[in-house]
Amino acid sequence: MPAVTIRNLPERTHRALKVRAAHNGRSTEAEIRRILEDAVSPDAATGLGSQLAALGRRFGGIELNIARDSRPAEPPDFL
Repeated sequence: MPAVTIRNLPERTHRALKVRAAHNGRSTEAEIRRILEDAVSPDAATGLGSQLAALGRRFGGIELNIARDSRPAEPPDFL
């Protein structure tokens, strides 16, 4: 299995990783693996709309009752 060495990691970052790992019940190494896996997983590539919706939920958001227009879209007329 490949190994990665990270040099010149700031002490503050290392401490934060250790705290985060302890909070999640993992070793620091396991926490770093999880962070890296999450960063490159296909699920991490969410669309802009999903990101905006999550941001709205995070800050309390508002409820918009907008009904979709069920009529078929008309093709554009460029003439």
